[in-house]
Amino acid sequence: MSFEFKPQFTSEDYLTLERKAERKSEYFNGEIFAMAGASPQHVLIVTNVVSELRGQLKTSPCTVYSTDLRLKISATGLYTYPDVIVVCGEPQFDDDYKDTLLNPKLIVEVLSESTKNYDRGAKFEQYRMIESFIEYVLIAQNKRHVEHFVRQAGNRWLLSETNRLEDTIELTSIACNLMLAEVYDKVELPT
Repeated sequence: MSFEFKPQFTSEDYLTLERKAERKSEYFNGEIFAMAGASPQHVLIVTNVVSELRGQLKTSPCTVYSTDLRLKISATGLYTYPDVIVVCGEPQFDDDYKDTLLNPKLIVEVLSESTKNYDRGAKFEQYRMIESFIEYVLIAQNKRHVEHFVRQAGNRWLLSETNRLEDTIELTSIACNLMLAEVYDKVELPT
């Protein structure tokens, strides 16, 4: 009988390695997962969303962050890098390094073929354990399609979705709107 040894890392091991690393990795349940690079469409969609939200949040107590700010889900121990995070009020961090956020209100993920099932499933399940988390937006990068989840009473989630450029997503938790025409501005989609 043979077996493959998988090294188990503590979250402290992960953070020590991650803070010195040139590339980002996620951490869950003792394992470290290297993150792949993003496509031009992915990067442009993130840029468009951050630009739109930043403009609308300038006079608000909310702040928008993109891609490089790590998020920890305390209930499960997942460390991950959402594409866009909005925090309202004072950001709460995991430690004095202030590089691992704990209290997002809104999370946006741009879907890729390799991560879309995870982003909709296991990752969203873990995000829902964050008390401050109220809205989740999933944006396809290979077609025009946005899924918008909003927390309801009783910890239920309401889904709405659209693929029409003339539509606007109302982000009620942060008092902002995302027009699909702006989300997909200059994004070349496959035909």
